[in-house]
Amino acid sequence: MSATLTEAKNAVLIVLGIFSAAFGVKGFLLSSHFIDGGVTGISMLLANILGVSLALLILLINLPFITIGLRQIGTKFAVKSALAITGLSAVLFFVEFPDVTPDKLLTALFGGLFIGGGIGLAIRGGAVLDGTEILALVVSRRSYVLRVGDVILILNIIIFLAAAFFLGVEPAMYSILTYVAASRTIQFLIHGVEEYTAITIVSPRSEEIKDVLTNQLGRGVTVLNGSGGMGSSGESEPTQILYCVVTRLEIGVIKSAVKSIDPNAFVTTNSLSDVEGGLIKRPILH
Repeated sequence: MSATLTEAKNAVLIVLGIFSAAFGVKGFLLSSHFIDGGVTGISMLLANILGVSLALLILLINLPFITIGLRQIGTKFAVKSALAITGLSAVLFFVEFPDVTPDKLLTALFGGLFIGGGIGLAIRGGAVLDGTEILALVVSRRSYVLRVGDVILILNIIIFLAAAFFLGVEPAMYSILTYVAASRTIQFLIHGVEEYTAITIVSPRSEEIKDVLTNQLGRGVTVLNGSGGMGSSGESEPTQILYCVVTRLEIGVIKSAVKSIDPNAFVTTNSLSDVEGGLIKRPILH
């Protein structure tokens, strides 16, 4: 795919993300006074408390995070994110959406679904609609204790505690449900339904295992040269380490094949956030 087509595809994803997120906010959450997490949640909470335009708050509160993104991640990302957030602000201000349902549970779930879908699509397009993850990334880089997920969790705990104080406990609880729905939707759009997993296999019968994985199961396998730990003889022995990537549904098939050859094989699995290329799309043959 050419660079032009790729950028066009990314632009379409970002535009779809903007309208999806705006629909989630105005079509579901605003009338029930529910909020989301992150910068969007802060903006919605302040809009409820101060009576200031939500569109303006989303634009203003995200600006510092875009500046951080410019310094820490790159100009292209910052420009695309600034345009995306400006677009979201404009859609929230100018476009009218119907209030879909008065049901609070449906409002929380579907509001989160559309907001999460919008954020996820924008991320797939190379931009963000919420500056929270930029802040979390920067804080985690400067901390030996906090990870990105920890920073986001702490920030959202503070937001929802504030929501419970200013909006009431019930709206805050529904808002947490909205955030959970949005988070799961973002994960689905970014990582996909297949959720790829890396499998590492250490066995003295690595050649036999590799043959089964590649020829019978159709998996791509990377062979790494390593050595075992110091044994009773005081010497380490060279060994081959097998590395392959499969979907979560295929983990059991791989493990069964390995154990049928070497019941004592050392097998580890690690979740992956993104995978491209190789033989990962080839189906396992039964």
